Amino acid sequence: MTVAIDGPASSGKSTVAKRIADQLNLIYVDSGAMYRTITYVVIKERIDLTDQKAIVNALNSVSIEFERTVEGQSVFCNKIDVTDKIRQNDVTNAVSIVAAHPLVREVLVERQRKIALKQNVIMDGRDIGTVVLPDASVKIFLVASVDERAERRHKENKQKGIESDLTKLKQEITDRDYKDSTRKVSPLKKADDAIEIDTTALSIDEVVKKIKEIIFEKYPNLRK
Repeated sequence: MTVAIDGPASSGKSTVAKRIADQLNLIYVDSGAMYRTITYVVIKERIDLTDQKAIVNALNSVSIEFERTVEGQSVFCNKIDVTDKIRQNDVTNAVSIVAAHPLVREVLVERQRKIALKQNVIMDGRDIGTVVLPDASVKIFLVASVDERAERRHKENKQKGIESDLTKLKQEITDRDYKDSTRKVSPLKKADDAIEIDTTALSIDEVVKKIKEIIFEKYPNLRK
């Protein structure tokens, strides 16, 4: 079983996917964290963000693993916990540039597909239902207003002690949406057979409930 959840930045994909994974005993694959991890490496090693070849060379020597913990799920780069580091502003503002490189996507998409072949997964990102897992059992596309998404990211940053400016965040999210939806390779878009859910006025629990009901319709044996 494969569940694909796509949508723009801060639409609630990761939070929702993690909860559903826990509740339905699925493996959660955070594709965005994979792109953030290689972006973090690129910044740390001072690699030119536009140098695709150098980035792919770095990626080929990088292992990216997920581990479920009491706090949720941690991300490891070459066995080192980078969960918080990949959420810093410098990574957030650069990840769209790195993720737009065709060869970078080719490598990571292949890794994502291999994970999905081995077990039941829920995977979130920008192109899961359209490119990574086009035959996914269930496809969801989450949306929310820019103002709401900026408020969410601002609150999250504050909780993590990351410097945050709400007005700047709104502009950054708007810019990110444009970059993600207009890139030549695997742009952000809703799959034709995806179910769209607007999360602007919904709580996390309400979104989780809606998606679980959609999953249960296809897999009634999962309902407890």
